[in-house]
Amino acid sequence: MATIEILGVPHAYELTNPTSNPDTLVFVHGWLNSRGYWQPVISLLKDDFQCLSYDLRGFGESQTKVDNNRDTKDLTFSPDYSGNDTNPFDSLYAPTTYAQDLAILLQNLNIQSAWLVGHSLGGTIALWAAVQLSHVVKGVICVNAGGGIYLKEAFEQFRTAGQKFLQVRPRWLTQVPLIDLLFTRASVVRPLERQWARQRVIDFIVADPEAALGSLLDSTTEEEVNRLPQLVAEIKQPVYFLAGAEDKVMEPKYVRHLASFHPSFQYSGENVTEIPNCGHLAMLEQPHAVADEIRRLVTQHS
Repeated sequence: MATIEILGVPHAYELTNPTSNPDTLVFVHGWLNSRGYWQPVISLLKDDFQCLSYDLRGFGESQTKVDNNRDTKDLTFSPDYSGNDTNPFDSLYAPTTYAQDLAILLQNLNIQSAWLVGHSLGGTIALWAAVQLSHVVKGVICVNAGGGIYLKEAFEQFRTAGQKFLQVRPRWLTQVPLIDLLFTRASVVRPLERQWARQRVIDFIVADPEAALGSLLDSTTEEEVNRLPQLVAEIKQPVYFLAGAEDKVMEPKYVRHLASFHPSFQYSGENVTEIPNCGHLAMLEQPHAVADEIRRLVTQHS
């Protein structure tokens, strides 16, 4: 693991050795996750492609401080669900800001040709980065990522539930016997191995409170959600979507909805692949299927 400073924040990253392929695969993790979740996929691809994984600012090991004993309820805000939410963090954790972090990371590592692979929120960040870095990003692969339909009541409930979820993060939670068993089953079809459940508990606990709440709020405003289809339509590079057939967090119908705005959907009729027996953590649940699809998609554009 190495670190590099981006806008005053040390970012943890891992970069595999170069290969004969000129494209680097850049993996962007989702909300309350970290770069390690990509390792099962990277292990299957690193012989063919250079692979970069990193922790988003405020998550994993990309933090300026370790003061996560603060109670997240102290960071609450009064939302106006018309889409004019007052976020107390001034867009520090908006997808566009994270895309800017990614742009600086690629520049500092001298990566000049990349495919971005983003999971969930990481998919949104990858889409924004594709627009900002059209000369560097050759294509985007979104994993368990979609949306673009703002359902007022559903988003109100989601934001409220997310905020309450973040309020119960005492550090002693890691000492609760068998607490990781709850995380083996959350958002997946089949239980994960205990090592990944333990990692989910750790990432949940160590995430910076401001980053955890700020990224949730900024990515789910009415304006941001409605902007996604326009964003996808603007992207000139190839954009593909991998959906978990049984994903209850981002259902395939919402993945297909967002995918339909990209020109490739109109030309070929399909830019979505559904992975059977898969929930919201495809890279852990079905790493071989994800790696095979990434290899196929990138290779066909070589």
